[in-house]
Amino acid sequence: MAHPTTPPVRLTNPADAILWLRENRIDEVECIVPDMNGIMRGKIVPREDFIRIIEEGVRLPEFVFFQAVTGDSADGSKVVNPLDRDVRCVPDLTTLRVVPWYEEPTAQVICDCFFADGRPVDFAPRQVLRRVLDLYAERGLRPVVAPELEFYLTAENDDPDLPLSVPIGLSGRKESGRQAYGIEHANDFDHVVNLMYDHCEASRIEIATMAHEAGPAQLEMNFRHGDPIERADQTFLFKRTARLAARRHRMVATFMAMPHQDMPGSATHIHQSIVRISDGSNIFSEPDGSDSPALLHYIGGLQRYVPTAMSLFCPNVNSYRRIRLESDAPINVHWGRDNRTCGLRVPDSGPESRRVENRVIGADSNPYIAMAATLACGLLGLEEAIDPEPVVEIDAHTLGVSLPSHLSDALAELEACEPLRRVLGPRFVEAYIDVKRLEWRLYNRVISSWEREYLLLNV
Repeated sequence: MAHPTTPPVRLTNPADAILWLRENRIDEVECIVPDMNGIMRGKIVPREDFIRIIEEGVRLPEFVFFQAVTGDSADGSKVVNPLDRDVRCVPDLTTLRVVPWYEEPTAQVICDCFFADGRPVDFAPRQVLRRVLDLYAERGLRPVVAPELEFYLTAENDDPDLPLSVPIGLSGRKESGRQAYGIEHANDFDHVVNLMYDHCEASRIEIATMAHEAGPAQLEMNFRHGDPIERADQTFLFKRTARLAARRHRMVATFMAMPHQDMPGSATHIHQSIVRISDGSNIFSEPDGSDSPALLHYIGGLQRYVPTAMSLFCPNVNSYRRIRLESDAPINVHWGRDNRTCGLRVPDSGPESRRVENRVIGADSNPYIAMAATLACGLLGLEEAIDPEPVVEIDAHTLGVSLPSHLSDALAELEACEPLRRVLGPRFVEAYIDVKRLEWRLYNRVISSWEREYLLLNV
């Protein structure tokens, strides 16, 4: 029997999903929930058992959303239910896809989570993004996004105390130097990238373009523009897809923001525009093609609120190693027209595709949270009619750092920002801060090699 393929159209009702599962002899279904860090949590269910619970969903304990990246739980959170009750994880059948790398036919589906009384779990990342989109819909608006995701391929390394090394490509050599947009340097990893493409095509992950980035064995995948939840789903699934494809070729695909000490970091750039639900027209452009006041207010919202939302864009202690003066990454939220040194860039584009690119976001961000946060900042700009600072026409790196430089500082700014708490949901913000402060405490227990090198005998 041929390996099953993902349904060519998104399924919307249980009857069609059941028919597809049985016709393709799917053996098991992975019921997946993204946690605060974008880690996959969930259960693996045999097909017929999945069919029996297709509308009711599987159950998971509430604490899965309060797990740190280490697996430790933020037990002291005031948001988590002290009884550790279950939530219902109901499959969103539009996300039903094949898992293409298994020998046995296997499917995966992303679930939405609900409390026992039917209320959506307000601190689940996918629901947070939906909440922001509903606020846009109330204004007759619909966001459109296109993520660009950077990552490194590295050699296998099972010792976390050793620096990562560059993998050997098809040329038989390790890449050196900075070869941004190098075609032959990208070709050196064709065997890995082609497997990624095959897996993406089989599981309906829509990659538009691929490019080699500035770091050795650093690549970027650009997703097609579309609905934010669908694009967040695809970004979420792609990270696993990339890791599995790399593993088949004895490499590691990493989305750490700064995996190499002296190399460029990895970002998730999110292009965003807002259209009217009534006719699909772009609110960032006037009928004559010029910039609209809405574009400027949206940028103003990003400028005011991106620094306070920094912990949502750069969620890990490693994230802030990327935001530094000597880096190619943005260090502030100045905006420019086709100016890649700015944190906020308006690419050269026609009226229908007029958009803003948020370049602050790290590759290690949770795509649901990052998209919710950047759209929330822009929405606040529209609501408050915030005027942006003047456009920057020079290298924005010469204008200084205006972003938080540590996770603890960023969390304090988020905690104090009432407008973001209102738009994203106060319980989500509190739960997120609880998880990230736990990670900060766990990180602070570790003594680094730098401390041993320079403090052991010198202080």
